[in-house]
Amino acid sequence: MKLTKTLIALALAGAAFSAQAHKPWLLPSSTLVDSKEPWVTFDAAISEDLFDIDHQPLKLDALTVIGPDGSAVPLQNAQTGRLRSTFDIKMDKPGTYKVQLVQQSVNASWKANGEVKRFRGTEEAFAKDVPANAEELKVSRTSSRLESFVSANKTDDAVFKPTGKGLELVPVTHPNDMRAGEQATWRFLLDGKPAANQAFSLIPGGVRYRGTLGEIRQTTDAKGEITFTIPAAGMYLVSASWPVIARPAQPTPGQAPQMPPRRVTYAATVEVLPQ
Repeated sequence: MKLTKTLIALALAGAAFSAQAHKPWLLPSSTLVDSKEPWVTFDAAISEDLFDIDHQPLKLDALTVIGPDGSAVPLQNAQTGRLRSTFDIKMDKPGTYKVQLVQQSVNASWKANGEVKRFRGTEEAFAKDVPANAEELKVSRTSSRLESFVSANKTDDAVFKPTGKGLELVPVTHPNDMRAGEQATWRFLLDGKPAANQAFSLIPGGVRYRGTLGEIRQTTDAKGEITFTIPAAGMYLVSASWPVIARPAQPTPGQAPQMPPRRVTYAATVEVLPQ
C-alpha cells in the first residue's frame, strides 16, 4: 500500500511527536559505510525543528551501541556541548550496528497536608521517595526507545532481534537499504506481539528549508505491518506512541493532564537513499 496524497494528508490521532514538540534524535553522518576502516559520527540532541541544533544536547550516559555479533561497542570521542552531543563509533566488524537509548521513568502525584506533591524519576527513587500509602496517589510509567542503525560494508539483521519490551521496530526491509520510490515493509511489536492498528509518523529533515513539516502518517495492519513507498531521499525520524492520549478540549486550570498508567514511545532515525 503506497503512501498516496490522501494518506499523507490523513491526520491520525496519537502521533508520537507533534509539530511543536521538542524531539530527541540521533543523527549519523552516514548509515552505510563502505570502507576498510569504517567509522561513523553521530550528533545527538533535542530540538524543536527536526535535526536542527537549536535547544539542548541529548545526554549520553545511558546510550549503548550493539554490534553485529551482539557485543557492546564503546563510544569514541564522546562530548557534550551546549546544544548537542557528539560521538564516534569504530565499526570493527562488518554488519549492522544498533545505537539506542532505552529509558524507564515514573511520574506520580499525591497529596500531603492538602498540598499536591509531584515526582518524576526512576523506579528505585519512586520506591524510596513516594509513600506507598500516599493520599490520592496517581502513578504513570513511561518506557521510551530511541534508536538509529548503521552498517559497515554489509547489512544484516542480528541487531533487530526483539527484546519483547515496549514498542519495537522489527523491519522486513532493512532500514539501511531503503531507496526513494521503492516499496519497504516494517513491522512494529508491542511487548513482543504485533502492534495492530499502531499509528506512526515519518518526518523528513530539512524543515527550515522546506517551509512545511512534510509529515507522513500511517497505521499498521492486524499483523503490525505496513508496506509503503517514500517519495524522496533523505534522513527521516520515525516515531510512534501507545496508547493514544485524548487531549481534553479545555484542561482544568491548575491540574496536570491525566496520564495513562503506562505510556510507551518509540523513535528512530532512518535514511532513505536515492534511486
